[in-house]
Amino acid sequence: MVPEKYSELEARENLPFFKNIPSLVSIATQEKRKKTKKRYQAKNDFFICKQTRYYNSFMLESVKKKLEEIQIKFSQMESELSKPEIIENQIKFTSISKEYSNLKPIVDSFSEFKSVEENIDQSNQLLNDSDSEIRALAQEELESLKNKKDSLEENLKKMLLPKDPNDEKNAFIEIRAGTGGDEAGLFTGDLFRMFSRLSERRKWQIEIISSRESEKGGFKEIVSKITGRGVYGFLKYESGIHRVQRVPETESQGRIHTSACSVAVLPEADEQENINIDKSEIRVDTFRASGAGGQHVNKTDSAVRLTHIPSGIVVECQDGRSQHKNKEKAMSLLQSKLNEVALEEQAKELDSQRKIMVGSGDRSEKIRTYNFPQSRVTDHRIEFSVHNLEEFLDGDMEIMLSALTEENEAKKLINLENEPA
Repeated sequence: MVPEKYSELEARENLPFFKNIPSLVSIATQEKRKKTKKRYQAKNDFFICKQTRYYNSFMLESVKKKLEEIQIKFSQMESELSKPEIIENQIKFTSISKEYSNLKPIVDSFSEFKSVEENIDQSNQLLNDSDSEIRALAQEELESLKNKKDSLEENLKKMLLPKDPNDEKNAFIEIRAGTGGDEAGLFTGDLFRMFSRLSERRKWQIEIISSRESEKGGFKEIVSKITGRGVYGFLKYESGIHRVQRVPETESQGRIHTSACSVAVLPEADEQENINIDKSEIRVDTFRASGAGGQHVNKTDSAVRLTHIPSGIVVECQDGRSQHKNKEKAMSLLQSKLNEVALEEQAKELDSQRKIMVGSGDRSEKIRTYNFPQSRVTDHRIEFSVHNLEEFLDGDMEIMLSALTEENEAKKLINLENEPA
């Protein structure tokens, strides 16, 4: 950590992001640096702050009552699973068994939590013992038990948070160039590479569904599918406007330009969740694919475009050589888009709940800025910055995405604790 009063030399030695800043700076710039320095410390302090503020408080009665209700329900289910009529009904037995297994970790942790509370009470009584050795041992045991209680409480609260059923699903990612002309197209390419490198780091598979290249490089738009464990849950907060500030290669006077791209992350739809689509409402167009792929790609109508007439939604797929497979992928994307529309309509009815989340996920919401001169990436929803822009665009996004998840969980916990008992 750099002291509050520090020389420019000390700042350069301790804060890497100062290394490219000229030595002659104004007083205003120095003040700005001090604020930036404090943000830089948030890399480690962020999580400590969240834990201290939200997790390590005493367990509220409303939370404890929910846990006691779960414990009662768990006992009832345990007795039901031993009844012959339940065992004979495989559908009901499977349903109860699944819920039983989901509740067991919560019940086990809560039982351990209550046991620790009892031990704390016993240790407190021993603090009044006439034997000094017993008092010392009780004090030592008490500190250990309090730490264990805090840890169990944190885990229990997290277990009570509602789970998003889409979190474990694969995801479609759509990236489209916005304001900024050619520079926006280049940044679209940068973002696609960022998600590709992240996929490599996490052992996910990424495939391009459709793309339109920009004249100067990059893409006007690119749609891809990422397959792997927990893809949507990890990337769902990436939906929104991503803004870049940098000097374009074509800029002769060194002026910084601002460009933007929109990102939409959609969970892949399950077959049982699919909205029934009337085939008569879909217009199918085939055309010749563009881009790399050899003579075969340019000479056959393998690319497919689907238009859902009632909603006006259009999707394309030109990834493979098989028209049949491209149509299948396009239909999967169309299904996910229609599911998203249905979910958005439901979300309007639950607007108060959406307001507690980290951003709405709306594509029109400006969520992040990538500032090249300062090597800074700032997420505006949580006012959190990292100063490793090159590594971030190379897929090293763990700190930022974990911070978003932590913030969302913290806000959910506040909502949970404020619910009436």
